[in-house]
Amino acid sequence: MKQSKVLALIGLATKAGKTVSGEFCTEREVKAGKAALVIVAADASDNTKKKFQNMCGYYHVPIYFYEDKDTLGHAMGKQFRASLAVLDEGFAKGIRKHMDTEDNTIA
Repeated sequence: MKQSKVLALIGLATKAGKTVSGEFCTEREVKAGKAALVIVAADASDNTKKKFQNMCGYYHVPIYFYEDKDTLGHAMGKQFRASLAVLDEGFAKGIRKHMDTEDNTIA
């Protein structure tokens, strides 16, 4: 299976220093108005999903549920991650484009 474009872009954005991950950092960037996109692992807890869904709705940040914690963490070269924020509008746009064509759930 070839790596998805979404994961490749997450990896690039991470190398460029344009992502943050983990619940605390993701939340901080959303509230600071710096997050262009939030991605939450589809296997994150219902509590986590609901929290980010509400927060992103309130702050008007697009949110996607994607793959699983292992896959997201791996894309970032880290241990598993339940949530991450993309801080760059360009990367966010590219990721969203592929998310929309890869047949993913969008909030």
